[in-house]
Amino acid sequence: MFLFLVFLACSGSVLSFEDLDDSYWRQKNVEDLQATLNLKHNFNVAKNVILFIGDGMGPYTVTAARIYSEGETGYLSWERFPHIGGIKTYTNDYQVPDSAATATAIYTGVKVNQGTLGVDVSVKRLDCNASLVEKSHLVTLATLAQEAGKATGILTTTRVTHATPGAMFAHTPERDWECDSVVPAGCRTKDVARQLVEDNPGKRFNVIMGGGRQVLKANTPNYTYDPILSGGDNCIRTDGRDLINEWAQDKAAEGARYAVVENAKELSNVDTENTDYLLGIFYNSHFPLDHLRNKTEYGVPSLEQMVTKAVKVLKKNENGFFLMVEGGLIDKAHHLGKARAALDEVVELNKAVNATMNLLETAGIKDDTLVIVTSDHSHTLTIVGYPSRGSNILGVASKSRIDNIPFTTLNYVNAKRGNFHYKVVNGQVEREDPSLVDTTSYDYDVPAAILDNQNSHGGSDVFVYATGPHSHLFHHIHEQTYINTAIKYALRLEEFSHAEPAQQTQQTSGSLKFLPSVILLFLVQICFLIWK
Repeated sequence: MFLFLVFLACSGSVLSFEDLDDSYWRQKNVEDLQATLNLKHNFNVAKNVILFIGDGMGPYTVTAARIYSEGETGYLSWERFPHIGGIKTYTNDYQVPDSAATATAIYTGVKVNQGTLGVDVSVKRLDCNASLVEKSHLVTLATLAQEAGKATGILTTTRVTHATPGAMFAHTPERDWECDSVVPAGCRTKDVARQLVEDNPGKRFNVIMGGGRQVLKANTPNYTYDPILSGGDNCIRTDGRDLINEWAQDKAAEGARYAVVENAKELSNVDTENTDYLLGIFYNSHFPLDHLRNKTEYGVPSLEQMVTKAVKVLKKNENGFFLMVEGGLIDKAHHLGKARAALDEVVELNKAVNATMNLLETAGIKDDTLVIVTSDHSHTLTIVGYPSRGSNILGVASKSRIDNIPFTTLNYVNAKRGNFHYKVVNGQVEREDPSLVDTTSYDYDVPAAILDNQNSHGGSDVFVYATGPHSHLFHHIHEQTYINTAIKYALRLEEFSHAEPAQQTQQTSGSLKFLPSVILLFLVQICFLIWK
């Protein structure tokens, strides 16, 4: 069979897209099998950990983004990681989670109540007094890494005080208490921004990058107001304090080498060899969606630009580092019902992961670094309608067999009014025909079945992808809290600080018998490339 394939390929009889037969798929399957047989686990103690979180990046979002950017047979960068598991996302009190409780679960190893950051289940949402009890405060991976002498950092495309980054350093009963103006009168809980600058582990972060100028600095001009989103999304600092300047003054008083930057050019100019602390606040609130971002040197940097600069700062620490990177606008675009924008944000995260892996390779620290890509929760995006292979994932799939009107491949279960494409005609409810509009536009509101004030989170499991030391610890369906434990074990932190090194027991020699087949497969691939 393999000789026959070589003959077909080298004689110019190349299989077309529509004619991929059983031989093609058998070849791909054997290649996949061979890669698996050759896989060796890395049992080294991790020196560094980079945790990427795609906020709201559920399974359907990953699949749609893959098709959108790479095609059905392509892969996003993390989908080529050697190890994968499933993560259950429910919180202590809800089946469908929010980002505060899920991020807290990831960072602390404990499931907590919805809407709370860094406090245990004894603290209910909005319970100010309970949150002041010291023993309710949970210890995060950042604190443990700092105690081990490692450099630490957080960076995000949202506000640095938002739920996912905030859970790494804050202890509060309400995620929306990001600045002073929304903390109830009489409540002694510090707002999240103050905790970042005044308390551990926040004030010891070596890298902090993202948005949120209006919650860190009073009297910020042209603050962002979002009429759809509520709570912390409209938080404005009013106590007269400039926490950005206070952070810089503290670093100067310590004699630290630091930099404060406000745009892509300033970030690019940072001398990482002579900078140990980097604060970059690039926008008043969350970053703009990537297709709206000012991409000039005086605009907002990309996630890729931020993470590569962060790694260059952090890797100088001889004890290693821990870095959390959030692609936070995947979630924001979904909430707005803008599917294309959400997929674009996944593509940006993909670029950041790719660039990071290349940098780790160049720096010679890839084998010492555990890289994890996961999500905190999913959204209600679905892929339906039997579209033909090769179709635009943003397009129209097929017609309903009830009303004979086409419908889109991507749909939400619930979303805001613009996504509710129904109207009443002569007393009958009719669905709008999506084939009459441009469904591929960034502005298109992907149809939803239920009218709501925004698209909500989903309750499905999400994936965790891993590569590097002890990445094999992710291998089946896990509780979300397990991510914390696996990272601690890989880094030998806390209760695992004296754990004995594991032994490599995997047998790989059995793969040798496939060598002749692999050589033939290689020849087939070369011939295909020549004739293409």
